[in-house]
Amino acid sequence: MTTERPEEQRQGEAGVAKLTAQNQRQNLGALLQEFGQTRAALEIELAKVVVGQKDAIRQIFAAIFTRGHCLLEGVPGLAKTLTVSTIAKILDVNFRRIQFTPDLTPSDITGTNILEEDAQGKRSFRFVEGPVFTNILLADEINRTPPKTQSALLQAMQEREITVGGTTYKLPDPFLVIATQNPIDQEGTYPLPEAQLDRFMLNVKIDYPTLEEEERILTATTRGEIAVPKKLLNARILLGMQRLVQSVAASQYAIQYATRLVRATRPDDDSAPDFVRELVDFGAGPRAGQFLINAGKAFAAMDGRFAVSVDDIKAAAVPVLRKRVGANFQAQAEGMNSDKIILKLLETVPEPKIEKFAK
Repeated sequence: MTTERPEEQRQGEAGVAKLTAQNQRQNLGALLQEFGQTRAALEIELAKVVVGQKDAIRQIFAAIFTRGHCLLEGVPGLAKTLTVSTIAKILDVNFRRIQFTPDLTPSDITGTNILEEDAQGKRSFRFVEGPVFTNILLADEINRTPPKTQSALLQAMQEREITVGGTTYKLPDPFLVIATQNPIDQEGTYPLPEAQLDRFMLNVKIDYPTLEEEERILTATTRGEIAVPKKLLNARILLGMQRLVQSVAASQYAIQYATRLVRATRPDDDSAPDFVRELVDFGAGPRAGQFLINAGKAFAAMDGRFAVSVDDIKAAAVPVLRKRVGANFQAQAEGMNSDKIILKLLETVPEPKIEKFAK
């Protein structure tokens, strides 16, 4: 009987570890390739119903794949509600829609305790679940209800649970809120508080279609033809895809860039450029950095890549930071808004230098 020398044993263990890492990387590569194909299939099915809006749809999927909530903003009639309901059908998950109105109450969202009496005359309370108990909740025109009702979603969005009558109830998994809102300068709207805006991972702008897209919309919708997209996923598969996205690597290089970008939005920070000090009232918090990395992971996974790049962070910057950078009156007077400030930051904030190792 022979025994390996310690050096030979260490080399053997190192070889096994290297082989295991290679296998894991190959497995991850195959999974990411399949992930990209699934994402492409989802977009094909969605295109049967929704024309255009490719960037917005990519951002919505990024939020869904990272368990993030999404706020869609645009004038009425741009298919915001149709987009969300169609995505829910394709994903084949439980879906509920709440039409937010000025007379809506918090219990209309969360549910309430009702008093019941049995055959023996004994009375007891029974909790009746509200529409928040679902996988994808569409909060339609969320800014048409007062802040008291808007805040009913705060605990659900952060902890994915609600508390009614002193009892806490867990929400289904996955649970996502996709809200739509009209521009705040329209009549009958209530601006969302910053605390609630910060719960949303992405603020996605839904813009007017191009001339060609609008012609296609009018042609399809006036013929009376109804396209029926296929159901491609379910809640279990979606959870697996969310876990896969989390396994995408974020290098220290990408994390450093995201950190610098977020800190540069704060007018009191030493790293903030002069134009931020002049045009911004408040900047983004650490949660913005988390969302930048997560959105970057989703963009990388949807392209079948192993790791987050700086370009992924840049692609996520505007929808993540849009509602987290407060432009002041001077900015408005100069024709600057949050989007323009963020784009200027992307040109100003330098990328971290890659260290060169000695040979």
